[in-house]
Formats: sequence, C-alpha cells, structure tokens
Amino acid sequence: MDMSETSRPVVDEVDLMLANARLRDELEPYRDDSVEGFALQRMPLQTENEYLASMLAWERAPALAISDWFDPPMQLPAPESVSDAALPRLLANTVDRLFSQQIVLRFTDHLNDRELYKIIYRDILPSCEKKLATRGQFLEWRCIEDNDTWLRYYASAVDRRRFQEEHDIEIPPSETPQFKRSLPGNG
Repeated sequence: MDMSETSRPVVDEVDLMLANARLRDELEPYRDDSVEGFALQRMPLQTENEYLASMLAWERAPALAISDWFDPPMQLPAPESVSDAALPRLLANTVDRLFSQQIVLRFTDHLNDRELYKIIYRDILPSCEKKLATRGQFLEWRCIEDNDTWLRYYASAVDRRRFQEEHDIEIPPSETPQFKRSLPGNG
C-alpha cells in the first residue's frame, strides 16, 4: 500500500478542521446562537463547513433592490403604459431576466399577464434582498398575498384539510388556476 493513500484521509481531516476554524473565526463578528446551534454538533465536518460557508456568504452578501442586481439596473415601463399586444413578450423577457439572476416566480397561474407584470414592477424589483452568488441557490418569490389564494389554487387536499383543522375555519373551494404558465425554474 502506498504511504500517500494511508496519510490522505488524515490530511483531509486536518484540512477540514483548519477550514472549520477559519470559517468560525470569520463568522465571529456575526455570532449568535445559530452558529453554535445544536445541529452543528451532529454534522459531519465537511457538511458543517459547507453550512458555515453558506452562513458567511449570507452575512457578507449585499442587500440590494432586485432591480439593481442587473447591469445596468432593470427598469421596466409602468404597467399602465404597456399595450396588451406588447405585454406577453415583455413579461416573458422580464421573467427570463429574473431567472438569469436566480429568481424564480412561484404561484403565478391565478394571475393574468398584467397582474403578474404589476407584481414584478411594484413588489419584486424594488424589494431589497440579499444577493448571493451561490450556484444552484434561488430566491423564490411567491406571487400570492393571502392564504385564501393558496388554498383555492395551490394547496393539496392534505394541506387544505390540515389548514382547516389547525385554524377551524371554512376554506374556499378548490379551483384550477386560469392562466397555466411554464416559467423557468418551475420544473
């Protein structure tokens, strides 16, 4: 057996421990109970390091208006100034651009194109959010404002029953959303 094969796991373990110590030192200014949490004591060192690195990335990430995540910043025409003919193409382009910055829109099928565009214009683009450059991590924007909409169009039968039992209220009837969309990131 080659000596390097037997010593490799020890070096990896040492490297992981050194990386762990460095990550914990870098997280010290942000320290709270979440860093010293109970769950970290049960994680393998590699997993803990990945978790700590993601926490550090979150702490260091700038909070910017989503419109400023783009270069140049994304500016859209006011919803009332967009014609019905131009709206579908503008909306599709806007959704694709949002996806390019790892923003996924969820629960949009109950909205017509103009309503969805207004949400993007009024709520999403001016919203300040942490911009993380982590591959595979997406900001999920849920385009519903109340439980009734979720219950009516998106909740499963199990979710509906559970909600009704927990809140002891009448829930709206289940309906199929009118505007079926296939948006990027919705699988």
